[in-house]
Amino acid sequence: MVKFENLSFTYPDGTQALQEVSLDIPAGASVGIIGANGAGKSTLINHLNAFHLPQSGRVIVNGIESSKENAEKLRREVGLVFQNSEDQLFMPRVIDDVLFGPMNLGIDKDAAMRDAEQVMRELDIWSLRLKPPFNLSQGQKRFAAFATILAMKPSVIVVDEPTSDLDPRNRRKLIHLINSLKATCITVSHDLDFIWDTCGRVIVISAGKVAADGRTEEILRDRTLLESNGLELPIRLQCHLTG
Repeated sequence: MVKFENLSFTYPDGTQALQEVSLDIPAGASVGIIGANGAGKSTLINHLNAFHLPQSGRVIVNGIESSKENAEKLRREVGLVFQNSEDQLFMPRVIDDVLFGPMNLGIDKDAAMRDAEQVMRELDIWSLRLKPPFNLSQGQKRFAAFATILAMKPSVIVVDEPTSDLDPRNRRKLIHLINSLKATCITVSHDLDFIWDTCGRVIVISAGKVAADGRTEEILRDRTLLESNGLELPIRLQCHLTG
């Protein structure tokens, strides 16, 4: 369970990024968070791993309340896949990056290696294990970044703009991956077709508030709602309406 209770957050320059946001996300759900640039989406998800701490209200993940003291516990529960994969890959070899998280959690090296191999084989990147991350393609970097998170076996996976720089084949592969996850998955994306294919529920954030929350097709078919929040219909619906 992920729970936001009346969460508010203001940056030092006075920008109010979140205003009394309240949300419940049940275990195992796949939820999309959408909104225009500057709506507060990134600020919201950065509260899940204690990158930001609540200034007002509460954030609770599987019974663990976000606080400075609980930051390490939260980061064991929540895995964040960054928008820029290169921010997540910093070791000399891909396998070193995938092992980094589990070993920092205190997992035995042999066990960590078994888990890393299993995850990398499932993502079809085991053959890349000895390569330097900077030599990988954008698609390979994306799946390597996912492997670094999946190897830690978090109960909540947060994905920020996962389809940026992906070709159609890797995009389809990523859709399959997201749909196969057993963990709670929260996806932030401007790619509303990807949200359509992977999320059962969509939350619209606007000016730091929840503007709408409902079933994916209901939200993403509502042209008036989307356009009033700086968004457009998914491409599949635009094509249908103009075809």
